[in-house]
Amino acid sequence: MSILARFNDIVKANINAVLDKMEDPSKMIDQYIIDMKEDLAEVKRETANVMAEEKRTKRLADENTEEVQKYIGLAKKALMAGNEGDAKVFLEKKASVESAGAGLHTAYAAAHENAVKMRQMHDKLTSDIAELDARREAIKAKVSVAKTQEKINKFTSGVDKVQGTIGAFDRMEEKADKMLDRANSMAELNTEPVDEARALEEKYSSGNVDVDAELAKLKSELGL
Repeated sequence: MSILARFNDIVKANINAVLDKMEDPSKMIDQYIIDMKEDLAEVKRETANVMAEEKRTKRLADENTEEVQKYIGLAKKALMAGNEGDAKVFLEKKASVESAGAGLHTAYAAAHENAVKMRQMHDKLTSDIAELDARREAIKAKVSVAKTQEKINKFTSGVDKVQGTIGAFDRMEEKADKMLDRANSMAELNTEPVDEARALEEKYSSGNVDVDAELAKLKSELGL
């Protein structure tokens, strides 16, 4: 029966393996439950059909068993009444009914096995859905925490980048200081040395300043 093979695969599906393949469990989890409930609805319909077939074949098999017992009872009554010929007729009819009933009992056994399998699959799917439903909020909470952690990781890497930039600025400032010191040193080296003799010559050639004369001049200008 193809429906059995198909839903047997559904029952064997591993929930965790499916969740691992989801790109975003928080967005996919609801759809996954919807899909499982659709599968469950189909399993339920098919299970009802198989169970109905089981009941029908059981009823036919029971009716056949009752009919066989009926003819056995009639054969006994015929023998007790001394009618061996009538008893033989009833036994022949019983054998005919019993032969036809063999197929009915075989059909019922198969229908019963199918019904058991379908009911097991139905119950397994129901259990899986209930489990996943109970875990849904926990899964979404984990995804939310994971996304928050990812954001924190990005900010952390950004801070690390800023620290690296600050370090680069420090290195550039140190390099600039070295360049300035070197340039100043070169400027000092390029300056001509001071001629001390010439400086002294200018000092003495300018003559001494007569302070008293300058003072008298200023008083005269001021009328003092």
